[in-house]
Amino acid sequence: MIHLIQNRFALTRDGAISFVKAVVWSLLLNLAFMLPAIYLFLYLTDYLDPLIHPGATPSHGLGYYILIGLLCFLVIFVIAFRQYASTYTKIYTESAERRIALAEKLRKLPLAFFGERNLSDLTSTIMEDCSEIENVFSHAVPQLFAAAGSILLITIGLFFYNWQLSLALFWVVPLALLVLILSKRALERGFKRGHCTKLSIAQQIQEGLESVQEIKAYNGEEEYLKTFDETITTYERQLMRGETLAGSTLNLSHILLKLGIASVILVGAYLLADGTIPMLTYLIFLIVSASIYNPIMEVMNNFAALLYLDVRINRFREMDQMPIQTGVQECHPKGFDIAFDGVEFSYETGKQVLRGVSFVARQGEVTALVGPSGGGKSTTAKLAARFWDVDQGRITLGGEDISKIDPETLLQYYSVVFQDVLLFNASIADNIRVGRKDASDEEVRRVARLAQCEEFIQRMPQGYDTQIGENGETLSGGERQRISIARALLKDAPIVLLDEATASLDVENESKIQTAISALIKDKTVLIIAHRMRTVAHAHKIVVVKEGQVVEMGAPEELLAQGGEFARMVAAQNAWSLTLELKRYWVASCRLVSKRLSSDRTRYK
Repeated sequence: MIHLIQNRFALTRDGAISFVKAVVWSLLLNLAFMLPAIYLFLYLTDYLDPLIHPGATPSHGLGYYILIGLLCFLVIFVIAFRQYASTYTKIYTESAERRIALAEKLRKLPLAFFGERNLSDLTSTIMEDCSEIENVFSHAVPQLFAAAGSILLITIGLFFYNWQLSLALFWVVPLALLVLILSKRALERGFKRGHCTKLSIAQQIQEGLESVQEIKAYNGEEEYLKTFDETITTYERQLMRGETLAGSTLNLSHILLKLGIASVILVGAYLLADGTIPMLTYLIFLIVSASIYNPIMEVMNNFAALLYLDVRINRFREMDQMPIQTGVQECHPKGFDIAFDGVEFSYETGKQVLRGVSFVARQGEVTALVGPSGGGKSTTAKLAARFWDVDQGRITLGGEDISKIDPETLLQYYSVVFQDVLLFNASIADNIRVGRKDASDEEVRRVARLAQCEEFIQRMPQGYDTQIGENGETLSGGERQRISIARALLKDAPIVLLDEATASLDVENESKIQTAISALIKDKTVLIIAHRMRTVAHAHKIVVVKEGQVVEMGAPEELLAQGGEFARMVAAQNAWSLTLELKRYWVASCRLVSKRLSSDRTRYK
C-alpha cells in the first residue's frame, strides 16, 4: 500500500507513511465532528421522552450531560491537534525533502537533460510545482480520502438505522459522482493546456529579459510585446474555459445533491404519515440531510484539485524516471592519458554528431581540437569530462573507462575553462575561489597575477572584494574570461580543458595568458579547442574534427607539410589576417593623404 501511494503521489517512503497517518487522523476528526450531533440526539431523546410518554423521567441529570459535552470537546481538540501535526507539519517537511531530492536528482543528471529542458521549466518545477503540491496535500488530498471514508461509515450506520430514509438521502450521490467522472477527461485536458501555456509565458519572460539588449537594438519591442500579449490572451481564455468547465461541473453536482434533501422530506413525510417511522427519526434525518452533503461536496471540490495536481505530479514523475549518471566513488587511474576509441554520439535520435572518433590525448602534451564550426570539437571535449555519455565506443582515463566512474569523482581531475563564462554575484576573490574553496588569499592573488587579472582588479573600488554583479555584469568579456582562467589555475587539476579560453582576449593579453597556460600545463593532459590557429601553433598534437570525424591527426608541422585540411585552415586565416592588415594600412594611408591635402589647401589660401 505504501509503495502504491509513493508512486501515485510522487512521495518518499516517509512521506507516504505520513500521508496515511494524515488520512487516518482526518478521518477520526470528521467522525469526531459527528459527536455533537450524537450528543444532541441522546440529550433530546432523554429529555423529550417525558413529553411523549407522561410519567417517564430522564435517565441522567444535567451534570452528566455537561460532563459528556466537555469530554466531547476534549476529544475533538486532541484529534484536531494530531490531525494538524500529521497533515500540515509533516506535509511541509515532505515538501522540503522533495525539493532537496529534486536538486539531488538534477545534480546527477547528464547535461543532455538540461539541453532538452528550458530553465524556466525547471525553475517552475522546483518552486511552483512543489508549492502547489504542498498546498493541495495540506488542504485537500488527505481531507478527500478522510471525507470519503467518514461518509462511507456514516452511510452504513444510517442504513442500519433506517434504510428507507438513507436511500432517499444518498440516491443522488452516485448521480453527482457520475457527472464528475464524465467530465474528468475534459478537465485533465484543460489543466494540461493551461499549464503548458503558463510555462510558455514564463519562457517568453525569461527570453525577453535575457535578450533585452538585442530586442532594443533591433527595434523588436513591438513585435515581442505583440507575441507576449497573444500568449497571455490565450492563457486567459484557457483559464476561463477551465474555470467555467470545472465550476459548471461542480455546481451541477451540488445541485443534484440538494435534490436529496427534497427526497428525504417527501419520503420521510410519507413514512411518518404511514406510521412506519417515529417523529424523532424523521427529525434526525432532516438534521443529518442539512449537513451530510457538505463533506460530500468537499470531496467533489478536492477531486477537481486532485486532477489539477496530477499535472504537477506527472512532471515530477517524468523527471524522477530520467536515468542518472552513476559510477564508482573510488578511482585511481594509472596516469592521465585520455583515449577515445571508436566514439559515436548524438544529442537526438537520428542526428549523429560524432562518428568513430579515435585519438589519444597524452599526459604532458597539448592536444588541440580544430576544425570547422559545428564539426564536433566542443562535444568531443565535453565527452572527455563525461558531461554526456557516449552512444558507442568508450573513453578511458589512465586505462579506466570513464562511464564507470562517478561524474563528481571524475571531475576532481579536470580544470575546465568554457567559452561562455559563468560568474556569480559575489566578490572577485569568491569567484576565483570557486576553483578551490579552501584557497588562501595569497593563492588567489597568485593565480590572478598569472591570469593577468591583477591590472583590472587594482582599478576596482574594493579590489578583490569588489562585487561584480549578476554574471559579472560590471566586467568586460576579456576580464570575465581571465577570472575563469584564474579558477582553472587555482584548481591545479591534472587535466585541463580549454574551450576557446582566449577567444575574448586581445592579442597582447592572449600572449600573456599563453605564458600562464604554459606554466599550468606542465606534466598535465591538456585538451584545447581553438579557432585561432596561432593559439595551437605550439601544440604537440593537432586533431582535426570535421563533420563528426577525425580527418587528420599529427604534429602541426607534419600537417602543414601534408597540405590537408589543417594547412588549408591555416592558410585561410593567414590570408584573412593579411587582408585585415592591408585594410588597416589602406585606411591609415587614406587618412594621411587626406590630412596632407587639407594642410596644403590651408597653406595656399
